[in-house]
Amino acid sequence: MSEKTKRKELLILRILQNAEAPLSSSKLLENLRAMGQDFSERTVRYYFQVLDEKGLTENHGKKGRVITELGLTELGRAKVFDKVGFLAAKIDQLTYRMSFDLYKRSGSVITNISFIETNMLSRVAPMICQVYEAGYSMGTMMALFKSGEKVSGTRVPPGMTGFGTVCSLTLNGILLAHGIPTHSSFGGLLELQQHKPTRFVEIIKYDGTSIDPLEVFIRSGMTDYAGAIKNGNGRIGVGFREVPADSRESVIALIEKVKEVGLGGFLLVGWPGQPLLEIPVTEGRVGIVVIGGLNPVAILEETGIKIKSRAMADTIEYEKLFHYKEMSERIKTML
Repeated sequence: MSEKTKRKELLILRILQNAEAPLSSSKLLENLRAMGQDFSERTVRYYFQVLDEKGLTENHGKKGRVITELGLTELGRAKVFDKVGFLAAKIDQLTYRMSFDLYKRSGSVITNISFIETNMLSRVAPMICQVYEAGYSMGTMMALFKSGEKVSGTRVPPGMTGFGTVCSLTLNGILLAHGIPTHSSFGGLLELQQHKPTRFVEIIKYDGTSIDPLEVFIRSGMTDYAGAIKNGNGRIGVGFREVPADSRESVIALIEKVKEVGLGGFLLVGWPGQPLLEIPVTEGRVGIVVIGGLNPVAILEETGIKIKSRAMADTIEYEKLFHYKEMSERIKTML
């Protein structure tokens, strides 16, 4: 297979991965042309047939195609340089797709998904709730998905429960809905001393990586939520954003409203053109530090409990979320 053909197949698979429903050849063609890709409908049908034969897509008749588990695996094997920069594009796409209305308290928010063994839920729940209680989570809301339930295009594996946390990109979507464009700069590991943010010890820029920075820090055992909770001295995952300088007061006014709906995650708001925690900020912009969405499950990795997480997994309806204090009762209904 030529490199050009391989790239086209991966492009089609990525579009199907992000689609909320099966895509017909005409709908896929619209997506491709919107991306500046030169495809004909005949070419699209040809690639659909090839991908079907490989088991990477599944034909749902007139509704169109969906990506299969094998297709998702194939995307995961794609060359790293094909995926670098894709994360930054995904951030913009999910932010645009989000429909949450802050005042109606309805619509979709962006979530991360982690898979935890169901028989371990009762054991890990107190640790997860400790992170929420300490204020190191993106708000106070979470979601649980039963084994076999479909979440972000993937079914929760047998014997597992899907644990959903609110992704910090949700704040980008809320700000955008209020006319405030947000630039996501990097994900970082923030050092705390006596519960106060002091400095970044590691950063990974979104436009230079193929996976979420917080996933890297968690898997590498670089976080210290146990210490942050115990005495306020530890390392937690955060994100760094920039917004227009003129929007600073509007952002501050929104912070309390966002907290009221359980989606609070703003940690620090800087001043126009001024460094924030020694991080340079572009002239005419304000730096913001936001809490990492995967923080509640990171503490499990610290205690040796291996989990599989997908940051920025998808959007789900706000109504599916519940307050973390309800977690124990919700688990009882799942066991």
